[in-house]
Amino acid sequence: MADSELASASHAVLAACQVKKLTVATAESCTGGLVAAALTEIPGSSFVFDRGFVTYSNDAKQQMLGVPPTLIDTYGAVSAECAEAMAKGAIALASVNLAVSITGIAGPAGAVPGKPIGLVFFAAASRSGRLIAREQRYGDIGRPLVRKKSALQALSMLRELAEKEEPHPLAEGEG
Repeated sequence: MADSELASASHAVLAACQVKKLTVATAESCTGGLVAAALTEIPGSSFVFDRGFVTYSNDAKQQMLGVPPTLIDTYGAVSAECAEAMAKGAIALASVNLAVSITGIAGPAGAVPGKPIGLVFFAAASRSGRLIAREQRYGDIGRPLVRKKSALQALSMLRELAEKEEPHPLAEGEG
């Protein structure tokens, strides 16, 4: 991995999760799998990382994560409500302890009234019921930087959630 910031953030998430035996899934839209790629770049990530959902289209969000079409019709795919539904969908559909979601407008096109380029919504959910939601307005700083900053934010939220979780006991037969 060429990016030391992403590598450092990924190491921190994996270490926090490994200590507590927590597993992770990602649900990514505008980052297109960047968080999953950053995590799986680290040797040993398979002890923590279970799967990533790349749900770029509205249909993918609905089919793969169970995001209700009415939610997207009402709030839009780039919304706090959609990010929360994506994270909760990943928790419901994967056998993981934690999930993070990202949905936004990386640019250079895609802005609509009230939703400018660089607007990104995040949600991190735990099987125990914790939820962290964030909104970032990065501005029109260029697609690569919006994606990188979004991945860093998502990793930070995963680490924050992992640090609040109780250790997960090993299931019978594991370990």
